[in-house]
Order: sequence, then structure tokens, then C-alpha cells
Amino acid sequence: MRVLVVNAGELAHLSHGDLSEPLKGQEMSDKELNVYEKGKGLLIGDGKVLKIADSDELISEFCPSWDGSKEKSDGISVVNARGNAIIPGFVDSHTHLIWSGDRSNEMALRQSGMSYSEISEIGGGITKTVRSTRECTLDELINIGSTNANKALMLGTTTLEAKSGYGLNLESEIAILRAYKVVNGISSCNVYSTWLGAHDFPSDTTREDYIDELIHKQLPEVCKLGIARWADVFCEPGWFTVDESKEILLASSEMGLSPRVHADEFVDSNGLDMAADIGCVSADHVACSNDDARSKADASGVMQTFLPGTQYVMGMSDFPPIKSCLENSWAFSIASDFNPNCNSISMPFVGSLATHRCGIDPIAALVASTRNPATTFSDGGPPDFGSLREGGDASLNILRTKSVDGWCQSPGMNPILQTISNGVIVKL
Repeated sequence: MRVLVVNAGELAHLSHGDLSEPLKGQEMSDKELNVYEKGKGLLIGDGKVLKIADSDELISEFCPSWDGSKEKSDGISVVNARGNAIIPGFVDSHTHLIWSGDRSNEMALRQSGMSYSEISEIGGGITKTVRSTRECTLDELINIGSTNANKALMLGTTTLEAKSGYGLNLESEIAILRAYKVVNGISSCNVYSTWLGAHDFPSDTTREDYIDELIHKQLPEVCKLGIARWADVFCEPGWFTVDESKEILLASSEMGLSPRVHADEFVDSNGLDMAADIGCVSADHVACSNDDARSKADASGVMQTFLPGTQYVMGMSDFPPIKSCLENSWAFSIASDFNPNCNSISMPFVGSLATHRCGIDPIAALVASTRNPATTFSDGGPPDFGSLREGGDASLNILRTKSVDGWCQSPGMNPILQTISNGVIVKL
């Protein structure tokens, strides 16, 4: 059944310019370019936006007998936005969707002065989560993934990237990626998977042997099964070196997995520079990267993806230099980094941190949560999601506010009134 959404407040379409390219600089903040004034509506059918026009025009053409209150009229489902703003569904381009166990005790360790690396050295961190996740059956992994995907959907995320990385052996990494494939089929949230076997070194093998396993066992099996779209490596001192990361990512590229990378989270180890050299789709964290590397990455088409939730949960005073990217017209996105250490899958909360702590405006933060990350999911052409345009995916959120700016200004509360994902009204 077709859906007619009418009586929108402001409508953030974010469809200005070439949709295969991210918006940068002032274009990210320009409301005139990115937002329609109140009164628009959308006709939706077969998961796509069929028409965007004034609400009165759409009602007259497609639903002339609608009385303003019925949920169905003339064979069409009608959603009355009642003057509330509409934005695209969020695109969360960095999550660790499936993991098991509980690491809430690590907060007290951090407050006592221990670093992330020190906690890992005593058996916490990724190592602890791996032990718990390896014990899960495939059905348990699927249940965890679908539960978390639906949590994201309730907070307005209609598309997300999901990494493995809490298996760290062939059997468990494959199981997590298989689970993602199932979750994508049963959740209204679109789930795209990334192989992150190179998240850490397991304790039951040597460094050299594990890198050999990654390249010659895990990677070929992942590609053979077709269960991942990207490869990723945790490139950071204490984990994978720049050279090791480059070797793994180049091998992945040769086998058809586009590279993503965790880089420069704690120190500048030239991870972003390496990402630019090999043409990564995105380089994530990049909190400590230097400006020369940022400029080089932008020129190379590498998306800088900031994860301010990580700084928040780790109690850091220095948040990512997102505003500098905006001022220098370098392409960037923001994402949740949902994981056992950063246990929030709320893009509105990430947007709140980007605006309140990092100093960018709500429209720029919205672009960084929707249109810009969507470009990292495409294979060169314009993505179908991340913006609202005729012919594009009908994935959107109706806010509780009249202004689109309200999407990120209620931390601790859900700003989403109603979500439509791929043309289907989500029952929250």
C-alpha cells in the first residue's frame, strides 16, 4: 500500500548537488539549500519516494476524500505530521552490532586512572568481550544483532554498518557475519557488514600466525561466502601497526572487500595518512590525526568519520576536531561506535555531542549523520538513502519538533515521533 505523509513542518531533504559526493563546509550548514519550508508532503510507494510537493496538492491528487483524521483513505495510508519536522533516516556508518557480555565494571577502572590499553592488558576490553561472544550460538548472535538493530531503528537509524571483530578466529568471525546477513533480512533496519578480524590479537596464537590466518584463512572464507562488504583493521599502537594494517587492507581490496580503518584514536600514528595512500572508504576515530593528513584524506576521497561518543564514555576533555573539518571544507561524518565500551546506539545523542561539545550547527551534524555517511555505502553512484528525493529510498523520521534543528537537542530523550524505513511505517 502506498503511504502519503502530509503537513510537514520543515523538511530536510539534503539532496542538493551531486548525491554521489558528500557535502562539505558551508554547504553542510546552509538551510536554504538543504531544507524545505513547512507544508510539504511525500508520496511513497514500493519503498521509494514517488513525489515531494505541497501537502494540499498531494491530498487533492491522491487522497481527495481524506477528512484530516483517518489513517487510510482512497487506498492510501495517510501519516499526518501535524507540522512536525521531517528528516532522512540516520545512517550509522560505524557500529559493532553483535557482542556478548558486560564490561560496565571498566568505568571504575578508568576512573581510577587506568588507560584503555592497561585495561586490555589485564584481560578486559576487547579480550573480555571475545571470550563471551565465542560462547554464543548462531541463534544467540542473531538475537543479539536483531535486538540491537531494532534499538537503533527506534532511535531513527534506518541504515547501519556492522562490524565483526569479537570472534578473532575463523569460526567465530564467520558466525558473526552470518548472523548479520540474517539480521538484515528480518529487521526493518538495513544492515551492511564489515569483516573486522583484525580488531585485536587473540591470546591463543602468535602475532605472526594470526596475521597469516587473517590473510590466508579468514579473508578468503569471508569472500567465498559473500558475507561482508568491507574490511577493517584497528590500526593503533598496541594493536595493529600501520604496516600490518596496510598489508591486511590491501589483501582485502585485492579480494573485493573495500577498506575501512580505525585510525589515530589515541595518538597520531599516521593511520589517516595510510588510509589516504591506499584509498580507504573511510577512516574512523581520527581524533588525533594531523591537518596535513586530513587534507590529503579529503583530496583522496577518504571520509573522516568521527565518533564523539567514545571520547564521552572515556571521560576525555578533548573532543574530536569536527569543527576544524567543517571550517576547512574537509568531508566528514559522525557515527555511534556502538560497542561494549561505548554502549549507545543513539545517533541523536551523537548529534548532541557534535553540536554541544564539538561546536558544529545542527544542520551540519544532520548531514554528517545521513547524506555524508551514505556516500561510503555506494559503489560510485548516488546512494538511494541518506537524503529525501524523488526516486530515492523512503526512509525518514518525523520529529517531535517543528524545526529540523530539534533532532539533536534532547539528550536522554528520543526526538523521533515516527519512523518510516524503506516505505514501511515502523511500529515503535
